[in-house]
Amino acid sequence: MTTYTVLLVEDEVDILNLLRINFENGGFRVLTAENGFQALDVLSSAPVDLVVLDLMLPGKDGLEVCRELRSRESTKHLPVIMLTAKGDEVDRIVGLELGADDYVVKPFSPRELLLRAKAVMRRGKPQPEEETLWESGGLRVDFGTYKVTVDGEDRELTATEFRLLVHLIRSRGKVQTRDQLLNKVWGYEFEGYARTVDTHVRRLRHKIEPYAAIVETVRGVGYRLHGQEE
Repeated sequence: MTTYTVLLVEDEVDILNLLRINFENGGFRVLTAENGFQALDVLSSAPVDLVVLDLMLPGKDGLEVCRELRSRESTKHLPVIMLTAKGDEVDRIVGLELGADDYVVKPFSPRELLLRAKAVMRRGKPQPEEETLWESGGLRVDFGTYKVTVDGEDRELTATEFRLLVHLIRSRGKVQTRDQLLNKVWGYEFEGYARTVDTHVRRLRHKIEPYAAIVETVRGVGYRLHGQEE
């Protein structure tokens, strides 16, 4: 059985201890940090599989930490789950724009957070399955190398964005509800997180311009991918 290492970054000691106990009981090896600078120091010196990152941190906040993680070659694809206050919708959106894989709103259930963390580690990278390459117009997706190009130019997608695109491709022509996408791409079923899907779809469309229209919104239902393979 694989033991994953999680870095918990939280400045409230009581919450940090509660998280540490839950993650250790859930089978994770736990590292901790109480501010952004400590977190980056830990990530520079120890292998980590997942970061649970509070947004409101002293010194260097969670958004700054996430931005730096995505700028480092060694951590650009490291899964990040953000912890946010209930009213910080703008910060949550910015966090997702910076490449966070998920977010959990405070006050939260430690059990839900643990389930989400396990889902992140379980889903990993999408498997090639039967298809290895898909093209539509100038949009090219290589399942084997996890590479996306637009008119011959590489486009950098996060792991979650790539999984989302791959799932839409494999389900092309069929409408995928937000709940279906949460289950298949994120690996969990929790109510109230449809905006997570919407935000990632918006980011994905931006990154595959000028072919964004290939991801079609089905109003009140979800999303569908259309396009002709070459």
